[in-house]
Amino acid sequence: MQTIYDSFLASVEASPDKALFDRPGKPDISFAEARDSVWRLATVLTDIGVKPGDRVAAQTDKSPEAIFLYLATLQIGAVYLPLNTAYTGSEIDYFIGDAAPRLFVCRPGTLAGHKARQNDGLRVESLGDEGDGTLADLVRVAKPRQDRVERQMNDAAAILYTSGTTGRSKGAVLTHGNLASNTAALLESWRYTADDRLIHALPIFHTHGLFVAANMSIVAGATMIWLAKFDDEAVIDLMADATVLMGVPTFYTRLLKSDRLNRETTANMRLFVSGSAPLLAEDHRNFEARTAHQILERYGMTETCMIATNPYDGARKPGAVGMPLPGIEIRITDRETGALLPRGEIGAIEVRGPNVFDGYWKLPEKTAAEFRADRFFITGDLGQIGEDGYLRIVGRDKDLVISGGYNVYPKEVEGLIDDIPGVIESAVIGLPHPDLGEGVTAVVVPEVGIHLEEARIIAAIGNRLARYKQPKRVLFVTELPRNAMGKVQKAELRKAFAGLYA
Repeated sequence: MQTIYDSFLASVEASPDKALFDRPGKPDISFAEARDSVWRLATVLTDIGVKPGDRVAAQTDKSPEAIFLYLATLQIGAVYLPLNTAYTGSEIDYFIGDAAPRLFVCRPGTLAGHKARQNDGLRVESLGDEGDGTLADLVRVAKPRQDRVERQMNDAAAILYTSGTTGRSKGAVLTHGNLASNTAALLESWRYTADDRLIHALPIFHTHGLFVAANMSIVAGATMIWLAKFDDEAVIDLMADATVLMGVPTFYTRLLKSDRLNRETTANMRLFVSGSAPLLAEDHRNFEARTAHQILERYGMTETCMIATNPYDGARKPGAVGMPLPGIEIRITDRETGALLPRGEIGAIEVRGPNVFDGYWKLPEKTAAEFRADRFFITGDLGQIGEDGYLRIVGRDKDLVISGGYNVYPKEVEGLIDDIPGVIESAVIGLPHPDLGEGVTAVVVPEVGIHLEEARIIAAIGNRLARYKQPKRVLFVTELPRNAMGKVQKAELRKAFAGLYA
């Protein structure tokens, strides 16, 4: 098995003139041109003083140059640290203080504000999405560094910080082996080859956009049709010249709103992938009815990259995330005792395999607490494996509602509410309750122009749920709070409605 960087060089050797980046309205960037840019960036990083094992933090807009920075970091044996472009100054202070990077790369427009952070141990430079910025200026006059620092599969390649919804973000240390093995498993499972042309509309500070979509294309020698952000009409235009779209559920929700989405406009496509958040079963069914394509839903997380996938050949089941990727083991255990549970029972999802991260940065005790003695990682998700062998996610352990001493799994209640006519989606949370400990509370998004009543929602699901599972209150909002990858932020809802039962 090769590292991602070595696989990149192999792809360049195989097809130097092929487009790695197809940029609508701009010149393509070939694999060979990308390699030359990576090599010059490697020289700049070395001249700045970045050494093997040092961290290179980047809060930049999406661009091919940002991918070059990632690859150059791997080439010189350093550790890449992508940061969400929405992070504020105080959040950046935390990440820089925690990870202690040797270099922080920001957007040109924010350079003046970030320069104050520069000191003897930290260099601050900028990189823009038009090939501009102080780092780009250095690259233009640099000579290429062709050699690479030898890395072992257990050496750190990247640090990704968790979303931090229940406290301070933790840095998950991903090794070269984690990235390479997961990419290989995905290439095999999704039949992804050099013949593919991927519509890349995801951000690249996250596992999905960087370690799935970009890594797969780099290693396979495929072309990425590069979009700065998702635009439903632009994506539909590009489908005639593409084969794969990887997205989050909101991509498909927006595509379904277009009258142009049909069998003709998607005829050239072979695969639609969804992840990072649950896909509504209704969207799954509507997409198939409109296009004759079944969306392939998969399951992953920051600490593990991808874990499971619906099959390429076989039934892609709404509400299920499929079966383990090659080389990965999944089990369901009792969330209190850790005992293995039989099929069909709900419990903690645990995973073991070469994809699982090395540990949390500078947090050995936290790392130890998240692993079983046999090296299974406790994901923090709750789920069940059915008789069909498919894994279904019930929710996050921290989102479990315990009402009157009984466990309530939000996904079960949400599924019934979402099926009510006039409901777009819902989120079920537990709020402090004087008698029950937590009161089951539903937060519902109605369709525009539709008036829904609390009593109607409760009545519609009343005969399908045990009394303790039924919402004590139903609240209506115009939209649910989400992070950049489309995940509903239930912590925000709990905070907003904390005093409801007081």
